[in-house]
Amino acid sequence: MKKENVVRITKLLLDFMFFAGILVTVTLPFTISWITDLYPNVIRTHYTEYVIIYFSLGLLAIAILGELRKMFRTILKGDCFVYDNVVSLQRMGTYSFMIAAISLVRNLIYLTNAMSVVILVFMVAGLFSKVLAFVFEDAVRYKEENDLTI
Repeated sequence: MKKENVVRITKLLLDFMFFAGILVTVTLPFTISWITDLYPNVIRTHYTEYVIIYFSLGLLAIAILGELRKMFRTILKGDCFVYDNVVSLQRMGTYSFMIAAISLVRNLIYLTNAMSVVILVFMVAGLFSKVLAFVFEDAVRYKEENDLTI
């Protein structure tokens, strides 16, 4: 599969996830209320906390997807080593750490192994994004130096 096709398919997937994430986040109060019928003892007693926590997690996930969409625009233009991508990677790292922290709070309300995995995944994602931001920053600096040389 060609590089351009992979990038375009990934961009379409990101767009779908971005808009689906908005829809899911906006409808959370209704869907959590509906799920209450399945798990009445847990969710009914903490309904407000669940809505606030999952709404916050949804907003942060949408923010990460938004930053990825911005980065993919630069890739599609053929100029991915720009300072805006460094900023996006830094933000994604921060958002990932925030997701991990909020998930930790959620785990205090109702402990699950799955949420513990989410915490670990987003801690690693946050660290990975921050390190990639440093790498991109160096790449941007080298690119700008080369552009000035030519």
